[in-house]
Amino acid sequence: MNEDKSNKDIKLEYPIKGMDFLAAGEASSNIKHTLQLIGFSPAIIRKVAIAAYEAEMNIVIHGSQGVLKTLINPAKIELVAEDTGPGIPDIELAMQEGYSTAPDNIREMGFGAGMGLPNIKNCADEFTLDSIVNKGTTLKVIIYNQ
Repeated sequence: MNEDKSNKDIKLEYPIKGMDFLAAGEASSNIKHTLQLIGFSPAIIRKVAIAAYEAEMNIVIHGSQGVLKTLINPAKIELVAEDTGPGIPDIELAMQEGYSTAPDNIREMGFGAGMGLPNIKNCADEFTLDSIVNKGTTLKVIIYNQ
């Protein structure tokens, strides 16, 4: 984790390894804890924690490696999840609740229900998803402190 407390912004960055289910959830848990220490409202913390966890799990499940970056300031929390992975060939389809490309072994572990991206979007005030097949995916979420 890198932390920069200059000019009231806090920057957190967590490397995420694909298929590392032992470490899965640590980054989003640390982000949640940081927001609690700062004193954000439970409603904002809940939105950020859900979006961060779902983004982190998408990297673990679908990406070979990636990073979850967070920029926290009094007005907003920005999450950026970047991975090198297969990319998303049809973003519109991937945004449909219940649609999943997770393999059977992932589903048997209780993941891959196809709710990750819809859950992230539901928590976000701003949501951007860019993906290039065979290159990777970048997800950007902004949650305003309202």
